[in-house]
Amino acid sequence: MSTTLLAHIGEDGQRTQTLAEHLTNVGQMAHKFARSSGSDALAEDAALAGLHHDDGKGSDAFQRRLLGSSEQVDHSTAGAQVLLKQGRVAAAFAVAGHHSGLPDGGTTNDTADDPTLLGRAKRAVEPWQSVVAVAVPEFSPARSPGVSGYAHSFYTRMLYSCLVDADFLDTESFMRGSPAPRGEGASIAELCKKMQSQAARWLDSGDGKAMNAPRNQILRSCLRHGASDERGLYTLTVPTGGGKTFASLAFALTQASALKMDRVIYIIPYTSIIDQTVDTFAQYLGAENVLGHYSSADYQLKETGQMTELDYRRALASENWDAPVVVTTAVQFFESLYANRSSRCRKLHNIANSVLIFDEAQTIPIPYLKPCLAAIGELVRHYRCSAVLCTATQPAFAPLFHALAPELTLRELCDDSADLYETLRRTTLDDLGPLPQEALAEQLSALPQVLCVVNRRKTAQELYAALPEEGSFCLTTLLCAADRKAQLAEIRKRLADGLPCRVVSTSLIEAGVDVDFPTAFREIAGLDSILQTAGRCNREGRRPAAESPVHIFELEGSRPPALLSNNISALRYVLRKKLDLQSPKATTLYFKTLYQIKGNETLDQKRILPLLDPQDPKYQLYPSFATAAERFQLIDTPTKTIYLPIDAGKDLCDRLQQGFLSRSLFRRLGMYSVEVYPDSYDTLIRAGAAVQVDEHSAILTKLDLYSRKTGLNCTPEEGSAFFC
Repeated sequence: MSTTLLAHIGEDGQRTQTLAEHLTNVGQMAHKFARSSGSDALAEDAALAGLHHDDGKGSDAFQRRLLGSSEQVDHSTAGAQVLLKQGRVAAAFAVAGHHSGLPDGGTTNDTADDPTLLGRAKRAVEPWQSVVAVAVPEFSPARSPGVSGYAHSFYTRMLYSCLVDADFLDTESFMRGSPAPRGEGASIAELCKKMQSQAARWLDSGDGKAMNAPRNQILRSCLRHGASDERGLYTLTVPTGGGKTFASLAFALTQASALKMDRVIYIIPYTSIIDQTVDTFAQYLGAENVLGHYSSADYQLKETGQMTELDYRRALASENWDAPVVVTTAVQFFESLYANRSSRCRKLHNIANSVLIFDEAQTIPIPYLKPCLAAIGELVRHYRCSAVLCTATQPAFAPLFHALAPELTLRELCDDSADLYETLRRTTLDDLGPLPQEALAEQLSALPQVLCVVNRRKTAQELYAALPEEGSFCLTTLLCAADRKAQLAEIRKRLADGLPCRVVSTSLIEAGVDVDFPTAFREIAGLDSILQTAGRCNREGRRPAAESPVHIFELEGSRPPALLSNNISALRYVLRKKLDLQSPKATTLYFKTLYQIKGNETLDQKRILPLLDPQDPKYQLYPSFATAAERFQLIDTPTKTIYLPIDAGKDLCDRLQQGFLSRSLFRRLGMYSVEVYPDSYDTLIRAGAAVQVDEHSAILTKLDLYSRKTGLNCTPEEGSAFFC
């Protein structure tokens, strides 16, 4: 054995970090991270995991590898075995997976060749020398969760996050020669003062606009609750146009400041609206204090050499959410909570002691509803979080939370929420019943400014073709993001200038897009979708509700998509009850009916929770983290990508074909790409209209199939295919 065991050697081959130093640093840092949860048990387990995570580096084989040998050495299993023998199951999981990812627990029948925790417990390891003199405290069930149950699996994941982030940061600091510029930005208290200044300007304003009085009432209510309420589970049920974005931020910063919480995390369902939210928050709080973590954020699209200092700091902060205000997507948030890889999980410990705002909470996908709510419940119950479910169409989540986290009670932040729906009523809904597509096109053509939302992309393209050319637009996901963004800018300008503006769109425009039409049409769908379309009509309340109609229609001869059949059945049940569709009572009944129609099992369609809460110890004693991560894909559509060589996308496609691949290249290409279903993808390939890059993506070569107005035509004449 070497007398001085090493953990790392610098790139110059001269600087070294001893194994004892690395283990001690990681143990101390992981302990510090875990303290944010308020759990002594988690802090103790995190420290132990840090002190043992690289025990296997104390072997002669690893020391030889560090000095240049090519032998493969498993340095994670040794520490995992030590902790597992002491009953520290969560710490053993974290150590076993700190490079390869949290494994499945496995069964007692697993062999040493299996990658599970119980398989690795039987694996022979290289003899190793301990370098940190620490006794593993005796495991106490009273101090930390037992070996089974969802709470234990969540605890394990939080412990894993503390360990891997500490390991990353200590290794990074050594390799750089100094710590990277992380953890900067204003304090929560300072940001709260900035928010209060903006709030005061609005509350003191006497401009007399009709919408401002109820908006200010909502804002005052959120400020009051933020200053006085304890951590917990909240709803913010506010009609569209009620100013819920700023009001929810005001609650979050006020409570975070009052209770010494670490950060605010704002979770948005769609990337199409995240830019405007990040920009708004940056305007109020300062760009350096707001981290937007999503694939098309500016700093994510740049190569390292092109980054400004602020870009670089944001890129670092995106790795572990070390920022006072984080704006991210629901996909990023929930998939990270169920991931098993270190790169996705290292941020999780920074969710503890935060205020979480879930914007448009009704959009949490129903097949993953129970796993998502279970995670929210754990964060509130055991990790010092507050969570706010923020929407105009509040789902019936109370019974689900009662089953998943029975001690939690949903509390509404908006005083007199039901009355505000009448005060803020800006539209009148009516049911046109069945309508021929030609008659619909005639009605749309006769109106100078109108929005029509339909269920299918093909329907949108056909309706658009029947409208007058001037001032007509077609918004679907067959348009690339760059063209959708350009069209929305032109739509907003024409609306503001009073010019003709007829928009046919799929539901993508319902995703919080800030537009204001005098009239809207909505093809029959779920009640939440209809009300979201209504939110794009008379948004600023400039006209009486009676003069701002939202027409619900059903296209004759067209069957609704299968995915919407249950939603439409629930809507029709509410219609039979003769309720006001724009009332919270109708929304509650709609969601209760929808969940009943779908059935309890569909709320966890991929059976995620049983994987993390084993019910049969004889078959499966420990959670299956790797399998759960594989199954939990919040956007689970079998689409393939068509890249478009237009504008800046042309150079990007050229670089892709030449093999100059990078993460930023693919992110920038995302602005010039369209997702299509496999049959459409295959049709384009067979027709020679696209050149295949790999089995999941291709570059469009027949550019006349793409229109900057209507998007990609997926039905070309077939010819011969080419591959690159």
